[in-house]
Amino acid sequence: MGALDHSFATLRLFGDDLVPDAISALLGAQPSAAVSKGETVGIGSDGATRIAKTGSWRLRATNREPEDLEAQVFEILDQLSADPNIWQSLARYEPDLFCGLFMRSGNDGLGLSPKALLALGQRGIELILDIYDPVDEADSVQRPP
Repeated sequence: MGALDHSFATLRLFGDDLVPDAISALLGAQPSAAVSKGETVGIGSDGATRIAKTGSWRLRATNREPEDLEAQVFEILDQLSADPNIWQSLARYEPDLFCGLFMRSGNDGLGLSPKALLALGQRGIELILDIYDPVDEADSVQRPP
């Protein structure tokens, strides 16, 4: 199994009644990005905006190249409270760790240690893996049948 090229990971919580400052106070960390439902959010460098349809609190790990999802899991979790009562109170926001994994070849893979899986599970954090296949420019062109 080959190593993945690079990875990103973001802890995410969403909810209509989510108050970012309250989440920060409970978890003991500031988010990379956060918004309350109904808040105006900038979307791009041209000054365009949108209204947030729900609240969100997101904490992003440093991108890793080559991939090191294990380190990203602990980079995020080590900043936050491990108190199970706090995580139980946050369960209604369905916390997840959204991970982008970028393949270098057609047969790359990764593993997570039992320690990392247990740490996520004890906090009720769902692991979401978005895996991107390497694209060769020559392969992306439509070929006749």
